[in-house]
Amino acid sequence: MKIAVFLRNRKLDGDARILRLEERLSAGGCAVYSVSSPQDLQKDDTDMLVSIGGDGTFLSSAVIVGDSGIPVVGVNLGRLGFLSENGPDQVADAILGGKYTIEERPLLEADVTASTGCLAMDCWPYAFNEVTVHRSGAAMLGVEVSVDGSVLPTYWADGLLVATSSGSTAYSLSVGGPIVLPAARVLIISPISPHNLNVRPLIVPDTSRIHLRFKSRDSRVIFTLDNRMVEADPEMEMDISVAQFSLKRVRLYGSDFINALVSKLFWGEDIRNGRDQ
Repeated sequence: MKIAVFLRNRKLDGDARILRLEERLSAGGCAVYSVSSPQDLQKDDTDMLVSIGGDGTFLSSAVIVGDSGIPVVGVNLGRLGFLSENGPDQVADAILGGKYTIEERPLLEADVTASTGCLAMDCWPYAFNEVTVHRSGAAMLGVEVSVDGSVLPTYWADGLLVATSSGSTAYSLSVGGPIVLPAARVLIISPISPHNLNVRPLIVPDTSRIHLRFKSRDSRVIFTLDNRMVEADPEMEMDISVAQFSLKRVRLYGSDFINALVSKLFWGEDIRNGRDQ
């Protein structure tokens, strides 16, 4: 196998855990090389990309592989990680032993009707977890949303988020969105700190086309694709839909989303359960 290794945090250069991982893969017959940008990736003959760091690094890895179809496996050297949930030794064992499966994870595509730098689509207009829009100043942002042509009441909020099921445990969770199993083919629409308190997150089919328009007293709005951010003209309009290609994520044997929820979020933990009866 030919394996690309992506390390976003250069402070981890020379980390013993990473060196041991690369040495084990090389000793097992794998050809290992490093990448730091999409231009470094040898698309024609690379079998897998190993993303080392945390979930933020995994999101950057999605940009590295693009639409090449190269599977990505996450190695967690950080704290909370749902995309990069595996330790270095676990990943080495799985790759060398073939103890993994490859799952398809959908991406979002943002189609923007404004020629504003990155929004003119001269950057990668896709997101793995979520697309968000935020106010840039003190005034609240009005977001007009339609789903397949059906118009929702205007959201008055600090912003709005559209997430995939993969992103349900990321920013969407922080703003009160539901937890969704990754296999569920849905999208989540959630306001960010809404000023109209009778609005709730909305789940729609992932076949939906979501159209956004904005009302703002500020001259700019903030627009993000996962961990990438630009400022944009509030006159822009945006269509969000599932992309025509997916990201291939490597899932190790024994990995379980529900178990990850329990162990990482302490789901169901209750101090009363530790008391003597």
